[in-house]
Amino acid sequence: MAALDKQMRILIIDGHAFAYRAFFAIRDLSSPSGQPTNAIYGFINMFEKFEAKVLPTHTVVVWDGGLDEGRVEELSDYKDQRDPMPDDMAVQLDQIESYLDASGIASVCHEGVEADDRIGQLTKSAESEGLEVAIASSDKDFFQLVNDRVKIWNPSDKSGEPMDENAVKIKTGVRPEQIVDWLSLVGDAADNIPGVPGIGVKTAAALLNEFGTVSELYKRLEDVKRDKQRQALIDSEANVLRNQNLVSLKMDLEDEPEIDSLRKDFEDTVQLEKLYEKWGFKAKLANLREARQSALFDE
Repeated sequence: MAALDKQMRILIIDGHAFAYRAFFAIRDLSSPSGQPTNAIYGFINMFEKFEAKVLPTHTVVVWDGGLDEGRVEELSDYKDQRDPMPDDMAVQLDQIESYLDASGIASVCHEGVEADDRIGQLTKSAESEGLEVAIASSDKDFFQLVNDRVKIWNPSDKSGEPMDENAVKIKTGVRPEQIVDWLSLVGDAADNIPGVPGIGVKTAAALLNEFGTVSELYKRLEDVKRDKQRQALIDSEANVLRNQNLVSLKMDLEDEPEIDSLRKDFEDTVQLEKLYEKWGFKAKLANLREARQSALFDE
């Protein structure tokens, strides 16, 4: 993505993933009143970093609204292995929302709607309106969305470069349009979705490079050379078909925000100053005051 062009561009942030990463990356940070602020501070730092790289015209933070009922019906222990959110992190989420509100950044959360699905739907809607899309997340489910207008910015990637179609191919061995089939074969431990026994990431990629799709693979099982692989695929066929439904992002959600409503609004610098003072973020407070002073001289 060119940094200095006038192309409209939306930055979509995976809210809970950002907050978790911030919380565990920074420890023992608290406000003057003793309240934990590590997730707040880390979230703001990451947000500022990605905003500076992407230079978006539109920005939205998407939060999980709970598990999708349909997925839980298909797989009762879907995402069931995840630990509860730490209390010290949970109390910081409302404060992060306060920061976003003061910064003029849209925030989206709907009960029963997973962030992955909302991000997928917003991505397709933004594409249809001519925007480039930058998704800030480390979740490999989003690889299925990547194309010449959609890139993934992984907070864990120290290269600082976005993932494009070629990067997805290098990392997984398959093209973005094959990711759903690839995940349906290998499973997804992060979501507690089991794959086909004995079929790892490299084997799944090799099979899809040979057969193209899972559908074609099952039509031509007799062409699978290894007996154990063939039998494992036969035994797991129902699970593979189920997995395709589980890992496919849903695009038919209700209450979708209008893309134009996700343009960055004006910052409430007075409110930001109050928040930074409350949290004890002295450097950010000084930077805010300096920027405001510079703006006065520029007028």
